[in-house]
Amino acid sequence: MERHLTEKLQVLMPASSPLRAGRNKITITSVPPDSHIRSYDCSPMECTDPTFRPALVVHGPEAFDAGDVEYLRDVLAPFRILVAGVMARTAAEESGIPCEFCKRPPSVVMSSLPGSFILVNRGKNAESGRIFGEIVASRLGMRGLVHIECSSGTVYCWNPDENNRELSGIIAGKCGYELEEQDVPCIPPSPERRIRGCIPGEAVYINGIVIGHALSDEVRLGYDGREIVPVSGIRIKPHGLEKLEKRAPVDLCSAWCKSGTIRTYMPKQAGRARTTGYVLVIDHCGHELYGRINEEVCGVLSIGDDTTAVCGHICAHLGVPVFGIVDGDGDGIVGAAFAPGSVVVEVKNERDDDVGNAIKPLVPDEMTEWDLFCEKILLYLGDRVNISVRVS
Repeated sequence: MERHLTEKLQVLMPASSPLRAGRNKITITSVPPDSHIRSYDCSPMECTDPTFRPALVVHGPEAFDAGDVEYLRDVLAPFRILVAGVMARTAAEESGIPCEFCKRPPSVVMSSLPGSFILVNRGKNAESGRIFGEIVASRLGMRGLVHIECSSGTVYCWNPDENNRELSGIIAGKCGYELEEQDVPCIPPSPERRIRGCIPGEAVYINGIVIGHALSDEVRLGYDGREIVPVSGIRIKPHGLEKLEKRAPVDLCSAWCKSGTIRTYMPKQAGRARTTGYVLVIDHCGHELYGRINEEVCGVLSIGDDTTAVCGHICAHLGVPVFGIVDGDGDGIVGAAFAPGSVVVEVKNERDDDVGNAIKPLVPDEMTEWDLFCEKILLYLGDRVNISVRVS
């Protein structure tokens, strides 16, 4: 089991990572089977008391891309660094910083952590970052939260108590950041879901699917007993809601909601990983890629504009090619990049959903040669599509 997981982690590491190059030891730690954590025990740091060596819980890719995590690692010498978010994992892997990857929201991760922990975030602007910290703190109850907001250089002490106040003061002093104490406001229960900190024009997501575009700094959504309905601040994308409703029923209270791009930096390109293997199908759910890809995948069939952009971005740094099916309704949520061997086709007079459904049965169950698979699909589609991207 350990050997299998180690090989899988090696595949998920970028070619340029010191982990991949073999300069550090990879250890699979013993964790509960439902924790969704993969631990890279590569740091030379010794820890005798994790209470005074807090864990960093990093949200989003920007803190890695901007160099914040590297700085905080050097200054704070954290006990652990945990990463929450799909694109945060990509940025973390590219950085080469030893991390643990979690498939849970930051508040869930921190609720299960012993000792001290710190939320690290770099919002798209200072107010967006502050709002995010407030939301996370509200889900931790009275436990309190120390939150480093890198966009403004501020350490927030949410719901301060004696312990959090002392820790936040130490962190602010070591990092050279401003310290601000805030109580989480008490918001009465509401059937509506508020998405705050939006920038007009940017995409709004529910569970990884773009359902519209913000018209103001706050979006309000409701549920009429049958479907999600706009209340204010959003221009709905009907096809997005349609895709969302085809999935399991959405609980607005617990759904993953956000707005804006999911990463502003381009990925680091890796060489092609393999030419023969299994083909993985990702249909309008790019955020599920990491949970399904493994070392036997030679390529990804992605259906949907934004899904293809997300899969291409992540797979570019893994060296895995993508065959993308799009229809031109993308929302520019992430910069598109593709590994060698990738092909993207745009359908002419159909929806990508329909063409994708027609192709799914053609995906072989056994190992196949990726380039041959792509040629067969192109031959099958004929003049129903135009090739918009081809990376040799």
